[in-house]
Amino acid sequence: MSEIAPLLRGQEIVERGLAISRADGCIVLVNDRTEANLRWANNSLTTNGAMRSRHVAVVSIINDAVGSVGRSVSTVDDLALLVSASERAAREASPAEDVMPLVESGDAAGEWEAPPAETSIGVFSSVAPALGEAFGQAKAVDRLLFGFAEHVMTTTYLGTSTGLRLRYDQPSGRVELNGKTGDRARSVWAGVGTRDFTDVDVAALVTEVSGKLDWGSRQLELPAGRYETLLPPTAVADLMVYLYFVSEMREAEQGRTVFSKRGGGTRIGEKIASFPVNLRSDPQEPGLQTAPFLATEVSGQGTSVFDNGMPTGRIDWIRDGELRNLVTPRWWAAKSDVTPTAYVENLVLEDPAGGRSTEEMIASTERGLLLTTLWYIREVDPQTLLLTGLTRDGVFLIEGGEVTAAVNNYRFNESPVDLLGRMTEVGQSKRTLPREWNDFFTRAAMPTLRIPDFNMSSVSPAS
Repeated sequence: MSEIAPLLRGQEIVERGLAISRADGCIVLVNDRTEANLRWANNSLTTNGAMRSRHVAVVSIINDAVGSVGRSVSTVDDLALLVSASERAAREASPAEDVMPLVESGDAAGEWEAPPAETSIGVFSSVAPALGEAFGQAKAVDRLLFGFAEHVMTTTYLGTSTGLRLRYDQPSGRVELNGKTGDRARSVWAGVGTRDFTDVDVAALVTEVSGKLDWGSRQLELPAGRYETLLPPTAVADLMVYLYFVSEMREAEQGRTVFSKRGGGTRIGEKIASFPVNLRSDPQEPGLQTAPFLATEVSGQGTSVFDNGMPTGRIDWIRDGELRNLVTPRWWAAKSDVTPTAYVENLVLEDPAGGRSTEEMIASTERGLLLTTLWYIREVDPQTLLLTGLTRDGVFLIEGGEVTAAVNNYRFNESPVDLLGRMTEVGQSKRTLPREWNDFFTRAAMPTLRIPDFNMSSVSPAS
């Protein structure tokens, strides 16, 4: 009988991979992931499950060329093949434009030798019973609940040939709840992000969904046009995350984005918001904590593999309504004589003066629309960051400070940068779950925004 090769721990993969490497420089990234989920439909739990996976990436640098290959690895033989594939890719590649010395050795983040963090189905111990109660309540009034809850724990191990050893445990969770009338003619949504589900209030989510379904008991058809509109935190998050995705110094300096200055350069220092708002990322943001260092297996316009391990702190992208920073890897920062910055996996928009709740903003609205979520968001024009997309799961008419009806869905055409410049009220920021991007971006805090003339460009048949 052949001997079964022993499984490797994440830390061992890093050390052995670096020892095997014969490249000029080497980076090994290991992501150990466990996941638990619940799904429900028609007022019944349908499935639950737990999964475990591992992804290993080896980045080899040979004569300033980069080869990056990633796959699942469990044994020394697997690892040796991966290192070899990475080195072969580097030998076949042209020299990289973003070449920089690898980040030097630093203090380890987290306990390097500890086992990877894990989750299990037990994380839903308070959620499942609460859902059971909600199902009974919904059935009694001829309504249906659909949705899912997911919790992921990812431990990242990062090691480089310069001696850098970093580790971070990232919990990520979300709940999405859809409510429908018994005839399925109307649908609404509520969602929340979480680190550990101890702060998830299922009853509050059900109350939110029930209230929106009640609002829809009266329905009106309204034409396309420009409407005073309240964008709730989840819709604002989807727009600001897209703005964040394109906030790259190189692209802006080369004249390709909304942050490019006419005649050359960038709009850094320019006032782009009508209120003194701050848009920031911070690895230590309470409730939204994320890795305090960069870990990437590929280079892009705003990211460089040579920056692996670069510390990330609080970054104000917009401060006091002015554009202050753009994402800038070290190699481009050296060309532009600016401080390098990296993407951080959270985002907060707030007015330091505070603001009113969504309910208070509704009460002061004479006539306008209240959205629930946006969907299928796509870029139309990078020069203005004009986006198009659809409203989804509830558009409501406000009259005399009260929600009086549900109206049809729309296709919209708007730029989040223009919206920042046209908004007439900034509400109270609170933690929220982006709807469009929450399969990979769950950590956001946003306010409700009042837009005096949101462009509903056409009526949509979407539900």
